[in-house]
Amino acid sequence: MPRYIRIVGPAALLLVALLATLLALQVAGAVTEQLIADSGAVARYGLPLSKLVVNLSAAGTIGALAMAVFAFGKDDAAFGRALDVGAAASGIWAVSSASAGVFSLAVSYSQPITLDDRFGQLLGTFITGTDLGKAWLFTTLLAAGLTVLCFAVRNQVAVVIMAVVALLGLVPMGIQGHSGDESTHDAATSAIILHTAFAALWLGGLVTVAILSRTLTTKQLGSAIARYSSIALVSFVVVAASGYVSAEIRVGTLANLFTPYGLLVLIKVAALGALGLFGIVYRRFFIGRLESTSRRSNFWWLVAAELGFMGIASGVAAALARSVTPIVQDATLTDATPAELLTKAPLPPPFEVANLVTLWNFDLIWILFTAFAIFFYVAGVVRLRRRGDSWPVHRTVLWVVGMLVLFYITNGGVNVYEKYLFSAHMGAHMVLTMLVPVLLVPAAPLTLALRAIHKRDDGSRGGREWILLLVHSRFFGVLANPIVAAVLFAGSLWAFYYSPIFRWATVDHIGHEWMIIHFLLTGYLFVQSLIGVDPAPSRAPYPMRLLILLGTMAFHAFFGLALLSGTGLLLADWYGAMGWPTPAINDQQTGGGIAWSVGEIPTVTLAIIVAIMWARSDDRESKRYDRKAERDGDAELEAYNAMLEARSRRPTAPRR
Repeated sequence: MPRYIRIVGPAALLLVALLATLLALQVAGAVTEQLIADSGAVARYGLPLSKLVVNLSAAGTIGALAMAVFAFGKDDAAFGRALDVGAAASGIWAVSSASAGVFSLAVSYSQPITLDDRFGQLLGTFITGTDLGKAWLFTTLLAAGLTVLCFAVRNQVAVVIMAVVALLGLVPMGIQGHSGDESTHDAATSAIILHTAFAALWLGGLVTVAILSRTLTTKQLGSAIARYSSIALVSFVVVAASGYVSAEIRVGTLANLFTPYGLLVLIKVAALGALGLFGIVYRRFFIGRLESTSRRSNFWWLVAAELGFMGIASGVAAALARSVTPIVQDATLTDATPAELLTKAPLPPPFEVANLVTLWNFDLIWILFTAFAIFFYVAGVVRLRRRGDSWPVHRTVLWVVGMLVLFYITNGGVNVYEKYLFSAHMGAHMVLTMLVPVLLVPAAPLTLALRAIHKRDDGSRGGREWILLLVHSRFFGVLANPIVAAVLFAGSLWAFYYSPIFRWATVDHIGHEWMIIHFLLTGYLFVQSLIGVDPAPSRAPYPMRLLILLGTMAFHAFFGLALLSGTGLLLADWYGAMGWPTPAINDQQTGGGIAWSVGEIPTVTLAIIVAIMWARSDDRESKRYDRKAERDGDAELEAYNAMLEARSRRPTAPRR
């Protein structure tokens, strides 16, 4: 890569992003001086520009960590240099986050920035007593910590953890700002978190490759671009889908596209479309041909142009965060019912079985998760068949059905009533933790991945290598132990419902998403320890599996009976204040009945499967012994009989 192009690319990103932000702010009128209680030009311009730097530096951090984990081996010089890029980016992230916090205070309180004690006291109150201030403080401290860790850590597993922490650092700011009105807050929050996270991976990965390209060999460069292309493809799909949802929430109608806010949305859509075309050109014409010197210069000019369009998208996004949306947000409900006052959303129609099919409450996170899970599973099966390997059809069917059930539970009628009725919540819990894992575990996704994903031979770790590392790790060995899995599965029932975690998961959208992940993982680990096909560090004997399963069934039934016969209402100020015709305690008892009866059906199914697997294991052992006896003339039995005969011929000592 020519040095001047390596400089032009990142420079184009920064310059174009800066210009795009300033122009977009003018178009939207987001920096107009206020006639009363104006925060000053420094704060008005400083907040969106500092947020732009926050977004770019966070992307640089996340992209550098992702490329270090996924594209380079730990012994490659590029691995250390990628972490150096991450350290520099996270340092800028920390400083810009602190600056954005100060500017946010000035704008929120219409307070010009000063250096006196009063402003300092106000800043202290802001960062410790308000959600927005705490979010900026958390982001600043997290970015500062990542700066130190990027310099100090060179272990690949630790870098994975750092990358996850960096992604989590986007969550606090994702739930601030334009999150839609109260009725669409959850959907808007999911969309903005997905949008920022995958945009960061997309942008940061490309910047990292551009910066490190001079130090990479031709082979390393081709591999890095190919691996980045996979990340970029997934990121493009997620960014496009989440961007559409965000625009639908904030723009609403076609007529609103002709407002200043709508115009900026159209510009961002155009930039996203151009980036999609860049991706097509990469995959069709350049990846795999980088060894041709005649094409490498054209390729890097294309990278510089793509970074320029990313700058446009980033700048417009920063301006949109400070612009007034066409749809009035935070509208108050008139003549609101108690349920509407609690949930800030219109009450769904009275519960009927038909509504479980006809009503939907879509969650973009799980729409994309299930869609990607089905796509990649089927793609793995197709890859196996193309090279002549077989894969059982029933496993594919089980995986698709399991993902469709997960899609329905997280988006269908059950999700509509889950906030209002404890019985609906418990029904979702039982399906997530018991039915879905029973469908997914026999599909053996890890085995398919290990067979379908290409093995790497350059010292880096791809999907196959990371899966093998996880499966053979001591941590996974502990979690996969049937006793530990059973304790997590059954014990989390009490820990969840009889602790403040239940309120968090019910009231807060982030808590709700955590709840789904927790139920899925604990259920999957438990089922995997009993009937799993995928590789595991150890397998418990079948008698132990049945004993653990029976004990878990009893524990689970006791929990359901406790709810069914209990008279104390869980979250009385929530479920008890909804105002439904059915008394809340009766609905809770119905939920207990669901946990006791419906929840036991998958458990009985598991017991039957374990018994069948035990019988088949005995049959296989018997057949193995018979084949061995045929080969050696049953030498083992003959030797045993000879030993008995020899003992019988020994003279016995006379009794005294």
